[in-house]
Amino acid sequence: MRSFLHTASKLFIFLICLQLASSQLPSNQVSTMTRVYEIFGNNTGVWSNFDKGSTPCSWRGVECNSPDNSSITKLSFSSFSISTPEFLPILCEISTLESLDASNNHLSSIPPEFFFACGKISGLKLLNFSENKLNGSLPPFTGFRTLEFLDFSYNSLEGEISLQFDDLDSLRSLNLSHNEFSRKLPLNFGKLNFLEDLQLSFNSFTGEIPVEITKYRNLSLIDLSFNKLLGSIPVELSELTRLETLVLSVNNLSGEIPQSLSGVTSLVRFAANQNGFSGTIPPGITSFLGSLDLSFNKLGGRIPSDLLSRPNLQSLDLSNNNLEGSIPANISSTMFRLRLGGNSLDRLPPSTSFGNLQDLVYLEMDNNHLTGPIPSELGLCRKLALLNLAHNGFSGPLPQELGNLTSLQVLNLQSNDFVGEIPQEIMLLNKLQRLNISRNLLVGSIPLSISSLKDLTNLDLQGNNLSGPIPGSISNLTSLRELQLGKNRLIGEVPPMPRRLQIALNLGYNLLSGHIPDTLSRLLELEVLDLSNNRFSGKIPDFLTGMTSLTLLVLSNNELSGVVPTFGNHIVVETTGNKLLAYPPPNPTPELQRKKKPLASDIIIAVATASVAIGFLIIVGINVSTRYTIVAQTFCCLWTFVSRNPTRDYLATSSSREKVEELEEALATARSQVSNLERRLHERDEAFKKANSNLMSAVAEKSKLEDQVDRLRFDVIEAMKVGESRGREAAFHEKDEEY
Repeated sequence: MRSFLHTASKLFIFLICLQLASSQLPSNQVSTMTRVYEIFGNNTGVWSNFDKGSTPCSWRGVECNSPDNSSITKLSFSSFSISTPEFLPILCEISTLESLDASNNHLSSIPPEFFFACGKISGLKLLNFSENKLNGSLPPFTGFRTLEFLDFSYNSLEGEISLQFDDLDSLRSLNLSHNEFSRKLPLNFGKLNFLEDLQLSFNSFTGEIPVEITKYRNLSLIDLSFNKLLGSIPVELSELTRLETLVLSVNNLSGEIPQSLSGVTSLVRFAANQNGFSGTIPPGITSFLGSLDLSFNKLGGRIPSDLLSRPNLQSLDLSNNNLEGSIPANISSTMFRLRLGGNSLDRLPPSTSFGNLQDLVYLEMDNNHLTGPIPSELGLCRKLALLNLAHNGFSGPLPQELGNLTSLQVLNLQSNDFVGEIPQEIMLLNKLQRLNISRNLLVGSIPLSISSLKDLTNLDLQGNNLSGPIPGSISNLTSLRELQLGKNRLIGEVPPMPRRLQIALNLGYNLLSGHIPDTLSRLLELEVLDLSNNRFSGKIPDFLTGMTSLTLLVLSNNELSGVVPTFGNHIVVETTGNKLLAYPPPNPTPELQRKKKPLASDIIIAVATASVAIGFLIIVGINVSTRYTIVAQTFCCLWTFVSRNPTRDYLATSSSREKVEELEEALATARSQVSNLERRLHERDEAFKKANSNLMSAVAEKSKLEDQVDRLRFDVIEAMKVGESRGREAAFHEKDEEY
């Protein structure tokens, strides 16, 4: 028995040693990783906690084959903050390498020997150098017979793509998006036409979409967006029977949308927005689609009656075209996003159509010719997060059913003909971030319960007939960044305002009174303050000069008095129409102060008189043309008086030429000051004109930008919901698992 146990123990030890020996990395791979470790010691600290003597299979980003860890198969240096590329050719010594990820670093180049050496690795399937600082042209990939996934996106690569991929027999996915490639699109992406994913977006490719692209019959994704492509969509694209996603957005493409695309049964997403497509929308184009975006083109005619009804359709964007007529009655119950704004549509679908849209999150029908009341059935779309009906001819009272849209984040009903009071039910929308019901015919007071909208960042009620005081509870809107209450009939004093106001506080064109409140001094981030055309009285408070974020202050047409404080050059201040205001005289320049010497009394009186006259003109702010005329006349009188005055003759005949020269120099300085004052007055007037013009332009631009922000926000929601976009890293892991 003792002999048996002794033999068994020896066998057990032998098996352990055998297992350890079989699981040990080859010495050459250990040596390779040790060299890389030493290089990284000066460039990144990601391996600082690993013992150089331990197995590299335990280091971050290193994967070995399982279960015995006998060779390195995958290396990921993603987000290592690497800037030196010298380690790259060394990695090519690992002959068992299948995947190399060096994304999201600071690499500006790749050594040529890397492509030469790694091209010989027989099992290499994935290369990812995305999100670096690579520049220059893309070298040819000689060898790399087994490479399937290649990603050089988000770099600064440039030049032409021609024969770089000719050797790639197995290429399935190519991503060169977000670079600076130019010239025509390449014709070849590997020898054996295995390509499935082609992403070339955000470059400067020119020319037409090559028909040769259709020889890659396995293509499921084509993204050529954000380039400078011309011409039409090749009808041959309909021959790609596995195509799922076709993105041609933001190019210079033209012509009509091919009818043949409606027959691609695999196509799930088609986006060709922001091009120059014309003609009508092909019937049946949404037969199999889940998402269609043809916005910002020149498409005309009516919306096909069956376009919105397809059962798979979740997202449709036809905004900013020339479409007319009515919105089709049948809308898919799976619709997630519907954008029809910026057309000439004149009729809503039957109100019952909205009752079935339980999944609708985004509804945009702004800038059309729609009329009548808002259908109360819209309140059944409980998932709505954004509702934009602005710039139409809607009328009647705002429906109370809007209060049922408890998921609503953005409500834009501006520039319609709505009447009545603001419904209390809107104050139940506690997720609301932006509320715009400006430029309507609403009456009554601002509801006290508006303070319940704690997430509100933008509130625009201007251009209505609202009356009564501004509710004091408005200060409880702690997230508010913009408040527009101008052009109403609000009365009383200004209550304390939310401290986070930044974009604008507009109270102009109301009936507000009292002093400008000191509580405004708390708005340290405020950029635009408009208190014009009210009944404010008292002095302009000095604290306004210390609000360094202010760029525009409009106080015109009130009852303000006292001396206008001195503001910095960073702000445009408008104070016209306040009859009791006085303006401080301009500060004398140091040059004039140095020139002060005893002069003839009559010259001093003349200069002083002219200065007072000019100062008076500046204070009262007379009409520009009249003001300039009087300034010129005053100066001429001054010059005539001095040139003809006997004092000058007396000084000259007394050989006091030095004093004459002093007088003439002082006169020249005064003349220069008149010219400078005249120029400053002109510049000030021009600045006011420009500021007012910029303000109007900014208001219009702000509205456009707000809509774009809404689009982007809800595009993210859509992407998360329907899976239109996948994270790059997740996609690579998914592809790796297929090995």
